[in-house]
Amino acid sequence: MSKDLVILAYSGGLDTSCILKWLIQKNYDVVCYMADIGQDEDFEKARQKAKLIGAKDVIIEDLRNDFVSNYMFPAIQMGLVYESRYYLGTSVARPCISVGIVNAAKKLGAKYISHGATGKGNDQVRFELSVYSLWPEGKVIAPWRQPEFFNRFQGRKDLIEFAKQENIPVSATPKAPWSTDENIMHISYESGVLEDPTAEPPSGIYKMTRDLNQAEDYPSTMDITFEKGLPVSVKIPSGQEKALIINDPLNLVRTLNKLGGQHGVGRIDIVENRFLGLKSRGLYETPAGTILHVAHLDLETYALDKEVLRLKKYLQEKMSDFVYNGFWFAPEARYTRKCLELSQESVSGTVTVQVFKGNVIVLARKSAKSLYNQELVSMDIAGGFSPEDSTGFININAVRLKEYARFAGGQEF
Repeated sequence: MSKDLVILAYSGGLDTSCILKWLIQKNYDVVCYMADIGQDEDFEKARQKAKLIGAKDVIIEDLRNDFVSNYMFPAIQMGLVYESRYYLGTSVARPCISVGIVNAAKKLGAKYISHGATGKGNDQVRFELSVYSLWPEGKVIAPWRQPEFFNRFQGRKDLIEFAKQENIPVSATPKAPWSTDENIMHISYESGVLEDPTAEPPSGIYKMTRDLNQAEDYPSTMDITFEKGLPVSVKIPSGQEKALIINDPLNLVRTLNKLGGQHGVGRIDIVENRFLGLKSRGLYETPAGTILHVAHLDLETYALDKEVLRLKKYLQEKMSDFVYNGFWFAPEARYTRKCLELSQESVSGTVTVQVFKGNVIVLARKSAKSLYNQELVSMDIAGGFSPEDSTGFININAVRLKEYARFAGGQEF
């Protein structure tokens, strides 16, 4: 009798290695799926470990270009910032991985997809909503939500004991007392010692960015060019005749990560609201993403009509919620994304920024499509603007205020 096939989203860590063995013991054939989205990972070592545990096969797929071009850059274009601070580095990665794992499941004729996300977090929602959007007939096995699994494995200690019993290789290096998620866009840190919001982050926790007291003592300047809101190139003056120009998406992000990291750009320590209703404390470092967001915001403010910009800001907040909550492929997100893309038709140009000691400072901007009219706004030239018109403008706006003042009757403010 043939076994049902499960595609397991595999990281090579303790949790998914134990889940792999548990699924095999539950009489499933398991193919492990690993997506390379720029994380620091020894994929070959993870492959060998999964095969040793009993995986039928291991798929390792390079999704770095896809992630940057089709998820990270559109997030920049749309201006996605969750609760005004978090650039959604983990959130935008989940739909990208989900496409890869669903394609693998369809190709291999699998009946199930499984993952190691916990029952309290956002990732279980993001993965599964994406899977069901892409593969309505598919089924998901979530061990950390099954009483048979979570009653047996109360925590890391139980997983380590199980790993020893089943000869699953466990790293001899003590696990850092927090969890991380990493890709080319960012690294997040949460749980463990970070669950206490009053505790300062442990020294040395950050990997992508330097502490400000160790950051470079000189600023770095660069020109970032956008086309319809999407980053297309970075130009870095070198002091030579020819400046360094990077227009490959992957190298563009790598370059900005390196420069931003050297200057300590992109760190935040926040408490956020998870979709399930829990509050959680997270540390994030997003050097390239922070630089690109700052430059993009400056350019679109320069290029967009005032009311379009305000409406766009409303829509981008809605879209940020959709993405954070796992609805990248939902109809409301598809509609909102189309609207946001339409707003970016004129957002093309170049922004000169300087990074220094944790700051991203805009120095200049230029765009052939900007609505900025230097002659009209000048204090030295009339430029077709009649100052007398401002009198009527002020009088009309004052009508409401005068009426309110009469009604208030001299109340103190």
